[in-house]
Amino acid sequence: MNPLAIIDKYYPQADELKHILLTHSQTVADKALDIAKRHPELSLDTQFLYEAAMLHDIGIFLTDAPGIYCRGDKPYICHGYLGADLMRAEGYPRHALVCERHTGAGLSLAHILEQNLPIPHREMLPVTPEEQVVCFADKFFSKTHLEEEKTLEKARKSLARHGNDGLVRFDAWCERFL
Repeated sequence: MNPLAIIDKYYPQADELKHILLTHSQTVADKALDIAKRHPELSLDTQFLYEAAMLHDIGIFLTDAPGIYCRGDKPYICHGYLGADLMRAEGYPRHALVCERHTGAGLSLAHILEQNLPIPHREMLPVTPEEQVVCFADKFFSKTHLEEEKTLEKARKSLARHGNDGLVRFDAWCERFL
């Protein structure tokens, strides 16, 4: 599978949105692959890790986020499950799960219901080590400060705004992946 060909299919224009997606995805992929290199004991599938990191945000164009040139009609929080739908349609169910489960530090069904989030009512927590690594790596990069890696404290602070649930998972990943 060629993740860049899939990105080209959904982002055919060489515009600012595609630049943001590619730059962000590449930095996440680089961090995920670095984690895999430093932790051979995890036996991570590095080809899948690269592909999934490159595609984890494929659904952003379907959302309304003008600050990053997204002109869709759905709230930004929907980009994970929307990207998962695209990946399933492409025949990549494993990649779809990374898209769906990377938002925040994953979203539990309880959190989705408590916050009345406009996304499907199901567990969206990263399960496999590869899902967890992509989710973890993603927390260190924003789409507005593209080449700037967040400090651990900034990544934690960003997650803390959405409750303690994700922060607990993130801290466990820090122990495992750093």
